Amino acid sequence: MAGPRAYLDYNASAPLLAAARAAMVAALDVGANPSSVHAEGRAARRLIEEARRDMAALVNSKPEHVVFTSGATEAASTLLTPDWQMGRGSVRISRLYVSEADHPCLLNGGRFPAALVTRIGVDASGIADLDALAAALAAHDKADGLPLVAIHAANNETGVIQPVERIAEIVKAAGGILVVDAVQAAGRVLLDMSAGYADYLILSSHKIGGPKGVGAIVAAADLMMPNPLINGGGQEKGHRSGTENLAGISGFGAAAQEALIGLKTIDAVRQRRDEVEAIVKTLVPDAEIFGTGAQRLANTTFFAIPGVKAETAQIAFDLAGVALSAGSACSSGKVGPSHVLKAMGHSDSLGALRVSIGHATSTADIELFRSALAAIAARRASREKAA
Repeated sequence: MAGPRAYLDYNASAPLLAAARAAMVAALDVGANPSSVHAEGRAARRLIEEARRDMAALVNSKPEHVVFTSGATEAASTLLTPDWQMGRGSVRISRLYVSEADHPCLLNGGRFPAALVTRIGVDASGIADLDALAAALAAHDKADGLPLVAIHAANNETGVIQPVERIAEIVKAAGGILVVDAVQAAGRVLLDMSAGYADYLILSSHKIGGPKGVGAIVAAADLMMPNPLINGGGQEKGHRSGTENLAGISGFGAAAQEALIGLKTIDAVRQRRDEVEAIVKTLVPDAEIFGTGAQRLANTTFFAIPGVKAETAQIAFDLAGVALSAGSACSSGKVGPSHVLKAMGHSDSLGALRVSIGHATSTADIELFRSALAAIAARRASREKAA
Protein backbone atom coordinates (compact mmCIF):
# COMPACT_ATOMS: atom_id res chain seq x y z
CA MET A 1 0.00 0.00 0.00
CA ALA A 2 2.72 2.47 -1.03
CA GLY A 3 1.67 6.08 -1.46
CA PRO A 4 -1.03 8.05 0.31
CA ARG A 5 -4.18 6.28 1.41
CA ALA A 6 -7.64 7.65 2.27
CA TYR A 7 -9.80 5.54 4.56
CA LEU A 8 -13.45 6.28 3.73
CA ASP A 9 -15.12 3.18 5.15
CA TYR A 10 -16.11 4.13 8.69
CA ASN A 11 -19.47 2.34 8.48
CA ALA A 12 -17.59 -0.93 8.02
CA SER A 13 -15.24 -0.18 10.90
CA ALA A 14 -14.01 3.09 12.34
CA PRO A 15 -10.26 3.38 13.00
CA LEU A 16 -9.28 2.63 16.59
CA LEU A 17 -9.23 5.84 18.60
CA ALA A 18 -6.13 6.77 20.60
CA ALA A 19 -8.22 6.97 23.77
CA ALA A 20 -9.62 3.48 23.19
CA ARG A 21 -6.16 2.08 22.53
CA ALA A 22 -4.83 3.65 25.74
CA ALA A 23 -7.72 2.25 27.78
CA MET A 24 -7.13 -1.21 26.33
CA VAL A 25 -3.40 -1.14 27.08
CA ALA A 26 -4.09 -0.06 30.66
CA ALA A 27 -6.66 -2.84 31.07
CA LEU A 28 -4.21 -5.44 29.78
CA ASP A 29 -2.10 -4.75 32.86
CA VAL A 30 -5.02 -5.82 35.07
CA GLY A 31 -4.69 -9.58 34.90
CA ALA A 32 -7.37 -10.68 37.34
CA ASN A 33 -10.80 -12.14 36.63
CA PRO A 34 -13.51 -9.47 37.07
CA SER A 35 -15.61 -12.00 39.00
CA SER A 36 -12.93 -12.59 41.64
CA VAL A 37 -13.59 -11.01 45.04
CA HIS A 38 -9.97 -10.16 45.93
CA ALA A 39 -8.49 -6.70 45.40
CA GLU A 40 -7.13 -7.54 41.96
CA GLY A 41 -10.50 -8.87 40.84
CA ARG A 42 -12.23 -5.80 42.19
CA ALA A 43 -9.83 -3.62 40.18
CA ALA A 44 -10.84 -5.48 37.01
CA ARG A 45 -14.52 -5.19 37.93
CA ARG A 46 -14.09 -1.46 38.46
CA LEU A 47 -12.88 -1.02 34.88
CA ILE A 48 -15.91 -2.85 33.52
CA GLU A 49 -18.33 -0.82 35.60
CA GLU A 50 -16.64 2.41 34.48
CA ALA A 51 -17.15 1.35 30.86
CA ARG A 52 -20.75 0.43 31.64
CA ARG A 53 -21.33 3.96 32.91
CA ASP A 54 -19.76 5.38 29.75
CA MET A 55 -22.05 3.26 27.55
CA ALA A 56 -25.10 4.35 29.52
CA ALA A 57 -24.10 8.01 29.23
CA LEU A 58 -23.84 7.73 25.43
CA VAL A 59 -27.53 6.79 25.16
CA ASN A 60 -28.83 8.45 28.36
CA SER A 61 -29.66 5.20 30.12
CA LYS A 62 -28.73 3.59 33.42
CA PRO A 63 -25.49 1.61 33.82
CA GLU A 64 -27.32 -1.36 35.31
CA HIS A 65 -29.29 -1.66 32.06
CA VAL A 66 -26.16 -2.28 29.94
CA VAL A 67 -25.18 -5.86 29.04
CA PHE A 68 -21.87 -6.42 27.26
CA THR A 69 -21.67 -8.97 24.44
CA SER A 70 -19.09 -10.08 21.86
CA GLY A 71 -20.62 -7.76 19.26
CA ALA A 72 -23.81 -6.46 17.70
CA THR A 73 -24.61 -9.76 15.99
CA GLU A 74 -24.60 -11.59 19.31
CA ALA A 75 -26.70 -8.80 20.82
CA ALA A 76 -29.24 -9.18 18.01
CA SER A 77 -29.33 -12.97 18.35
CA THR A 78 -29.89 -12.56 22.08
CA LEU A 79 -32.79 -10.15 21.70
CA LEU A 80 -34.50 -11.75 18.71
CA THR A 81 -36.01 -14.73 20.48
CA PRO A 82 -39.58 -15.88 21.21
CA ASP A 83 -38.63 -16.68 24.80
CA TRP A 84 -38.36 -13.93 27.39
CA GLN A 85 -38.53 -13.67 31.16
CA MET A 86 -40.14 -11.20 33.52
CA GLY A 87 -38.96 -11.93 37.03
CA ARG A 88 -39.51 -15.65 37.57
CA GLY A 89 -42.21 -15.85 34.93
CA SER A 90 -41.91 -16.45 31.21
CA VAL A 91 -43.16 -14.15 28.46
CA ARG A 92 -43.94 -15.45 24.98
CA ILE A 93 -43.19 -13.43 21.85
CA SER A 94 -45.15 -14.92 18.97
CA ARG A 95 -43.86 -12.99 15.95
CA LEU A 96 -40.97 -10.79 14.85
CA TYR A 97 -41.44 -7.81 12.53
CA VAL A 98 -38.45 -6.39 10.65
CA SER A 99 -37.98 -4.02 7.72
CA GLU A 100 -36.86 -5.23 4.29
CA ALA A 101 -33.86 -2.88 4.45
CA ASP A 102 -32.58 -4.03 7.85
CA HIS A 103 -29.09 -5.35 8.47
CA PRO A 104 -28.82 -9.15 7.96
CA CYS A 105 -28.44 -9.73 11.70
CA LEU A 106 -32.06 -8.54 12.06
CA LEU A 107 -33.38 -9.84 8.74
CA ASN A 108 -32.20 -13.36 9.58
CA GLY A 109 -34.57 -13.38 12.54
CA GLY A 110 -32.21 -14.43 15.30
CA ARG A 111 -33.75 -17.35 17.17
CA PHE A 112 -37.16 -16.98 15.50
CA PRO A 113 -38.20 -19.61 12.95
CA ALA A 114 -38.48 -18.08 9.48
CA ALA A 115 -42.23 -18.71 9.49
CA LEU A 116 -42.60 -16.32 12.45
CA VAL A 117 -40.78 -13.39 10.82
CA THR A 118 -42.77 -10.73 8.95
CA ARG A 119 -40.92 -8.28 6.71
CA ILE A 120 -42.24 -4.73 6.34
CA GLY A 121 -41.51 -2.88 3.12
CA VAL A 122 -39.80 0.49 2.73
CA ASP A 123 -40.40 3.43 0.42
CA ALA A 124 -38.10 4.70 -2.34
CA SER A 125 -35.98 6.53 0.26
CA GLY A 126 -35.65 3.48 2.48
CA ILE A 127 -38.07 4.59 5.20
CA ALA A 128 -40.14 1.79 6.71
CA ASP A 129 -43.79 1.71 5.62
CA LEU A 130 -45.35 2.85 8.89
CA ASP A 131 -48.90 2.22 7.69
CA ALA A 132 -48.00 -1.34 6.81
CA LEU A 133 -46.32 -1.78 10.20
CA ALA A 134 -49.35 -0.39 12.04
CA ALA A 135 -51.67 -2.64 10.05
CA ALA A 136 -49.55 -5.73 10.69
CA LEU A 137 -49.43 -5.02 14.42
CA ALA A 138 -53.17 -4.31 14.52
CA ALA A 139 -53.76 -7.75 13.00
CA HIS A 140 -51.37 -9.42 15.42
CA ASP A 141 -53.10 -11.94 17.72
CA LYS A 142 -51.73 -11.20 21.17
CA ALA A 143 -53.44 -14.33 22.50
CA ASP A 144 -50.53 -16.23 20.94
CA GLY A 145 -47.90 -13.88 22.35
CA LEU A 146 -46.58 -10.36 22.09
CA PRO A 147 -45.20 -8.77 18.89
CA LEU A 148 -41.52 -7.87 18.70
CA VAL A 149 -40.41 -5.19 16.24
CA ALA A 150 -36.73 -4.85 15.34
CA ILE A 151 -35.44 -2.08 13.09
CA HIS A 152 -32.22 -0.22 12.42
CA ALA A 153 -32.00 3.40 13.54
CA ALA A 154 -29.87 4.26 10.51
CA ASN A 155 -29.12 2.17 7.46
CA ASN A 156 -25.54 0.96 7.14
CA GLU A 157 -25.52 1.41 3.34
CA THR A 158 -27.55 4.55 2.62
CA GLY A 159 -27.30 6.26 6.00
CA VAL A 160 -31.07 6.84 5.94
CA ILE A 161 -32.41 7.49 9.44
CA GLN A 162 -35.65 5.80 10.45
CA PRO A 163 -38.39 7.72 12.30
CA VAL A 164 -37.80 5.63 15.42
CA GLU A 165 -39.86 7.88 17.70
CA ARG A 166 -42.92 7.37 15.49
CA ILE A 167 -42.23 3.65 15.20
CA ALA A 168 -41.99 3.46 18.99
CA GLU A 169 -45.43 5.05 19.28
CA ILE A 170 -46.93 2.50 16.90
CA VAL A 171 -45.29 -0.42 18.69
CA LYS A 172 -46.30 0.84 22.13
CA ALA A 173 -49.93 1.33 21.01
CA ALA A 174 -49.93 -2.29 19.85
CA GLY A 175 -48.52 -3.54 23.15
CA GLY A 176 -45.30 -4.68 21.49
CA ILE A 177 -41.58 -4.56 22.20
CA LEU A 178 -39.17 -2.45 20.15
CA VAL A 179 -35.54 -3.40 19.52
CA VAL A 180 -33.47 -0.75 17.72
CA ASP A 181 -30.20 -1.56 16.00
CA ALA A 182 -28.31 1.65 16.77
CA VAL A 183 -24.94 0.39 15.51
CA GLN A 184 -24.57 3.06 12.81
CA ALA A 185 -26.46 5.78 14.68
CA ALA A 186 -24.39 5.79 17.87
CA GLY A 187 -22.06 8.77 17.96
CA ARG A 188 -23.70 10.25 14.84
CA VAL A 189 -27.19 11.09 16.10
CA LEU A 190 -28.42 11.76 19.63
CA LEU A 191 -29.84 8.63 21.28
CA ASP A 192 -31.96 9.11 24.39
CA MET A 193 -33.29 5.98 26.05
CA SER A 194 -34.94 8.05 28.79
CA ALA A 195 -37.39 9.51 26.26
CA GLY A 196 -38.99 6.20 25.25
CA TYR A 197 -36.80 5.92 22.15
CA ALA A 198 -36.75 2.11 22.30
CA ASP A 199 -37.11 -0.79 24.69
CA TYR A 200 -33.71 -2.20 23.74
CA LEU A 201 -30.73 -0.84 21.82
CA ILE A 202 -27.96 -2.74 20.05
CA LEU A 203 -24.51 -1.13 20.00
CA SER A 204 -21.16 -2.06 18.48
CA SER A 205 -17.71 -0.98 19.66
CA HIS A 206 -15.78 -0.93 16.40
CA LYS A 207 -18.32 1.32 14.67
CA ILE A 208 -17.49 4.16 17.07
CA GLY A 209 -13.72 3.78 17.20
CA GLY A 210 -13.45 1.07 19.81
CA PRO A 211 -11.99 -2.43 19.34
CA LYS A 212 -13.66 -5.19 17.36
CA GLY A 213 -15.32 -8.07 19.16
CA VAL A 214 -17.35 -6.07 21.70
CA GLY A 215 -20.98 -4.98 21.65
CA ALA A 216 -23.78 -4.17 24.03
CA ILE A 217 -27.46 -4.42 24.72
CA VAL A 218 -28.96 -1.41 26.46
CA ALA A 219 -32.41 -1.86 27.96
CA ALA A 220 -34.85 0.87 28.90
CA ALA A 221 -35.62 -1.18 32.02
CA ASP A 222 -34.53 -4.53 33.40
CA LEU A 223 -37.99 -5.88 34.22
CA MET A 224 -38.12 -8.08 31.12
CA MET A 225 -35.14 -9.66 29.36
CA PRO A 226 -34.70 -12.38 26.74
CA ASN A 227 -33.65 -15.85 27.75
CA PRO A 228 -29.84 -15.92 27.54
CA LEU A 229 -28.18 -16.96 24.32
CA ILE A 230 -25.06 -18.03 26.24
CA ASN A 231 -25.41 -19.79 29.59
CA GLY A 232 -22.62 -20.54 32.00
CA GLY A 233 -21.18 -18.76 34.99
CA GLY A 234 -23.87 -16.10 35.16
CA GLN A 235 -21.80 -13.03 34.29
CA GLU A 236 -23.62 -9.83 33.26
CA LYS A 237 -26.35 -10.63 35.79
CA GLY A 238 -26.97 -13.93 34.03
CA HIS A 239 -27.89 -12.26 30.75
CA ARG A 240 -24.60 -13.16 29.03
CA SER A 241 -22.30 -15.71 30.63
CA GLY A 242 -18.57 -15.89 30.00
CA THR A 243 -15.64 -14.02 31.51
CA GLU A 244 -15.84 -10.45 30.30
CA ASN A 245 -13.42 -9.13 27.66
CA LEU A 246 -11.81 -6.62 30.01
CA ALA A 247 -9.54 -4.87 27.49
CA GLY A 248 -12.21 -4.77 24.80
CA ILE A 249 -14.87 -3.43 27.14
CA SER A 250 -12.48 -0.78 28.47
CA GLY A 251 -11.74 0.34 24.91
CA PHE A 252 -15.47 0.38 24.13
CA GLY A 253 -16.12 2.62 27.13
CA ALA A 254 -13.40 5.06 26.08
CA ALA A 255 -14.79 5.15 22.54
CA ALA A 256 -18.25 5.86 23.95
CA GLN A 257 -16.86 8.89 25.78
CA GLU A 258 -15.33 10.17 22.55
CA ALA A 259 -18.52 9.47 20.58
CA LEU A 260 -20.58 11.55 22.98
CA ILE A 261 -18.15 14.45 22.66
CA GLY A 262 -18.08 14.05 18.88
CA LEU A 263 -21.82 14.66 18.61
CA LYS A 264 -21.11 18.34 19.28
CA THR A 265 -19.08 18.67 16.08
CA ILE A 266 -21.02 16.32 13.80
CA ASP A 267 -21.86 19.25 11.50
CA ALA A 268 -18.21 19.38 10.46
CA VAL A 269 -18.51 15.75 9.33
CA ARG A 270 -21.67 16.65 7.41
CA GLN A 271 -19.80 19.40 5.57
CA ARG A 272 -17.15 16.88 4.51
CA ARG A 273 -19.88 14.50 3.34
CA ASP A 274 -21.45 17.31 1.32
CA GLU A 275 -18.04 17.94 -0.30
CA VAL A 276 -17.94 14.29 -1.34
CA GLU A 277 -21.40 14.51 -2.88
CA ALA A 278 -20.57 17.74 -4.71
CA ILE A 279 -17.53 15.99 -6.20
CA VAL A 280 -19.66 13.05 -7.30
CA LYS A 281 -22.25 15.26 -8.98
CA THR A 282 -19.57 17.37 -10.67
CA LEU A 283 -17.50 14.51 -12.05
CA VAL A 284 -20.41 12.14 -12.72
CA PRO A 285 -23.49 14.33 -13.33
CA ASP A 286 -25.71 11.30 -13.99
CA ALA A 287 -24.68 9.52 -10.79
CA GLU A 288 -27.50 8.58 -8.44
CA ILE A 289 -27.10 9.27 -4.75
CA PHE A 290 -29.51 7.13 -2.78
CA GLY A 291 -31.64 8.20 0.17
CA THR A 292 -31.41 11.95 -0.45
CA GLY A 293 -35.16 12.27 -0.01
CA ALA A 294 -34.86 11.34 3.66
CA GLN A 295 -32.86 12.39 6.68
CA ARG A 296 -29.47 10.70 6.57
CA LEU A 297 -26.41 10.21 8.74
CA ALA A 298 -23.99 13.09 8.43
CA ASN A 299 -21.14 10.81 7.34
CA THR A 300 -22.64 8.55 4.65
CA THR A 301 -23.00 8.70 0.85
CA PHE A 302 -24.24 5.76 -1.21
CA PHE A 303 -24.07 6.31 -4.95
CA ALA A 304 -24.09 4.49 -8.29
CA ILE A 305 -22.19 5.33 -11.47
CA PRO A 306 -24.31 4.37 -14.48
CA GLY A 307 -22.56 1.85 -16.68
CA VAL A 308 -19.88 1.02 -14.10
CA LYS A 309 -20.03 -2.05 -11.86
CA ALA A 310 -19.59 -1.10 -8.23
CA GLU A 311 -17.09 -3.91 -7.69
CA THR A 312 -14.96 -2.68 -10.60
CA ALA A 313 -15.06 0.88 -9.31
CA GLN A 314 -14.20 -0.25 -5.78
CA ILE A 315 -11.08 -1.99 -7.06
CA ALA A 316 -10.11 1.10 -9.03
CA PHE A 317 -10.53 3.28 -5.95
CA ASP A 318 -8.44 0.87 -3.90
CA LEU A 319 -5.65 0.88 -6.46
CA ALA A 320 -5.75 4.68 -6.37
CA GLY A 321 -5.37 4.66 -2.59
CA VAL A 322 -9.01 5.08 -1.52
CA ALA A 323 -10.69 2.55 0.76
CA LEU A 324 -14.47 2.51 0.42
CA SER A 325 -17.16 -0.15 0.14
CA ALA A 326 -19.48 -1.55 -2.50
CA GLY A 327 -22.42 -1.87 -0.12
CA SER A 328 -22.19 -3.64 3.23
CA ALA A 329 -18.93 -5.14 4.50
CA CYS A 330 -20.65 -7.96 6.39
CA SER A 331 -20.48 -10.77 3.84
CA SER A 332 -16.92 -12.06 4.22
CA GLY A 333 -15.64 -9.70 1.56
CA LYS A 334 -18.24 -10.74 -1.01
CA VAL A 335 -19.70 -8.06 -3.25
CA GLY A 336 -23.23 -8.79 -4.42
CA PRO A 337 -26.59 -7.15 -5.05
CA SER A 338 -27.73 -4.79 -2.32
CA HIS A 339 -30.88 -6.02 -0.61
CA VAL A 340 -31.31 -2.44 0.61
CA LEU A 341 -31.52 -1.02 -2.91
CA LYS A 342 -33.82 -3.86 -3.94
CA ALA A 343 -36.13 -3.05 -1.03
CA MET A 344 -36.12 0.60 -2.14
CA GLY A 345 -37.27 -0.44 -5.61
CA HIS A 346 -33.97 -0.17 -7.47
CA SER A 347 -32.81 -2.93 -9.81
CA ASP A 348 -29.21 -2.67 -8.56
CA SER A 349 -27.87 -4.39 -11.64
CA LEU A 350 -24.44 -2.79 -11.23
CA GLY A 351 -24.38 -2.09 -7.50
CA ALA A 352 -23.43 1.07 -5.63
CA LEU A 353 -20.51 2.55 -3.73
CA ARG A 354 -20.51 3.69 -0.13
CA VAL A 355 -18.35 6.48 1.20
CA SER A 356 -18.49 6.75 4.98
CA ILE A 357 -16.30 9.20 6.83
CA GLY A 358 -15.49 10.38 10.35
CA HIS A 359 -14.07 13.25 12.37
CA ALA A 360 -10.53 12.36 11.29
CA THR A 361 -11.32 12.53 7.56
CA SER A 362 -9.08 15.21 6.09
CA THR A 363 -8.99 17.53 3.10
CA ALA A 364 -6.23 15.32 1.68
CA ASP A 365 -8.54 12.31 1.96
CA ILE A 366 -11.28 14.11 0.04
CA GLU A 367 -8.84 15.25 -2.63
CA LEU A 368 -7.57 11.70 -3.11
CA PHE A 369 -11.19 10.59 -3.56
CA ARG A 370 -11.68 13.38 -6.13
CA SER A 371 -8.61 12.30 -8.09
CA ALA A 372 -9.63 8.63 -8.10
CA LEU A 373 -13.19 9.36 -9.18
CA ALA A 374 -11.98 11.69 -11.93
CA ALA A 375 -9.90 8.84 -13.38
CA ILE A 376 -12.85 6.44 -13.21
CA ALA A 377 -15.12 9.01 -14.87
CA ALA A 378 -12.54 9.61 -17.62
CA ARG A 379 -12.27 5.88 -18.37
CA ARG A 380 -16.06 5.61 -18.52
CA ALA A 381 -16.25 8.54 -20.94
CA SER A 382 -13.54 6.99 -23.12
CA ARG A 383 -15.41 3.68 -23.31
CA GLU A 384 -18.66 5.42 -24.16
CA LYS A 385 -16.95 7.43 -26.90
CA ALA A 386 -15.38 4.28 -28.37
CA ALA A 387 -18.74 2.54 -28.35
